[in-house]
Formats: sequence, structure tokens, C-alpha cells
Amino acid sequence: MTDLHVQHIDGYGTVRVRPLDPEADADVVHAWVSDERAAFWGMNGLTRTQVAEIYAHMATLDTHHAHLVTKDDVPVALFQTYEPSADRVGECYDVRPGDLGVHLLLAPAGPDGPHHGWTRALLKVLTTYALLGLDRRRIVVDPDVRNVKAIDRFARQGFRRGPAVVLPEIDLPDVYLPEKRAQLAFLDRAAAFPE
Repeated sequence: MTDLHVQHIDGYGTVRVRPLDPEADADVVHAWVSDERAAFWGMNGLTRTQVAEIYAHMATLDTHHAHLVTKDDVPVALFQTYEPSADRVGECYDVRPGDLGVHLLLAPAGPDGPHHGWTRALLKVLTTYALLGLDRRRIVVDPDVRNVKAIDRFARQGFRRGPAVVLPEIDLPDVYLPEKRAQLAFLDRAAAFPE
């Protein structure tokens, strides 16, 4: 698949963002979302086939996109982007032109364990792609209010905390999402990339 964004990070390697292939990437994504540490992702207990079907459905949408992120060709993250106005989060805050919603699931640390500064460097690459590569004005994230690690990680990256909200349940033939208490946070392009 064609890379959408490539960026080298001194001391870490080359990060690539490409569209997720729902079938070819299903094994790695299923392993990540099945891990207990990914409980807030909401896919624990799903089979590989169910995970592949969810991402195959997402690939048919113009408003929601899934990406596989690699470092030196090793998968390191699942990165989803979406139009907030076409998502349940859009019912919970005043969506502005140029907003982009994102979800991020990091791969488990490799056999060498976590590398200091890696998540910060990776988030910088992904915000560069989202804000500059996709020409957006603001990113919105909506981690579960209980996911303190993610909330703190986004705050350290410069995201400004917004309100805690309740994302409504979605129950459609192709999509089911339970109600979720989420902590909104925002990153403006001007704050991330001051001129």
C-alpha cells in the first residue's frame, strides 16, 4: 500500500503512515485490540474475523479512516482519523471547520521494553500528518475518562483539556458502540506549530 506520510525521527527511525489493509493487517491489529491493556479500545473479546470486518466496513466510509503506523517497517500503532461532524463525538461539542478526530492505539512495547521519548516522538509525527499533511486546524481526541494514561499523554503533547462528555450509544446494522464517558482534548495547529 502507498504511504500517506513518511518522516524520519533522529534517534528512533523512519515512521510511515499507510492505509490499514483490513485483511492483511488483521492478525497484528487483532493481537493488539485483544490485549487487556487495550480494553478502552472496546474490541476485547472479538475474533480476528470480526476485527477484519469492522475495518473492512470502515474502509467503505469517506469520513472514517484507519491507518497502520510502522517504524522501520515494524508495526507500532493503529491510527484512526475521522470527521467529527460524522461521528457521535460531534454531538458533544461545537465542531469547527478544520477539525479532525483521531484515535490512537500503540503497539505493546517490544522485547527491549519501552524506549524513553518514543511515544512523544511518534505523536509528533502523527500530529504533523494530521494537522499539516491533511491541512487541518485542530485535532480532537476522546479517550475514555478512566484511561488516565492516555489523557496524561495527550496533555504532555500539548492537547488542551476540554469537557468530559458522554458519547451516545450507536446501534446500527453495521456498527455498535456502547455509551462512553470520554474526556475531550484539543490540539490547535497554531499551538502545535507556532510560526
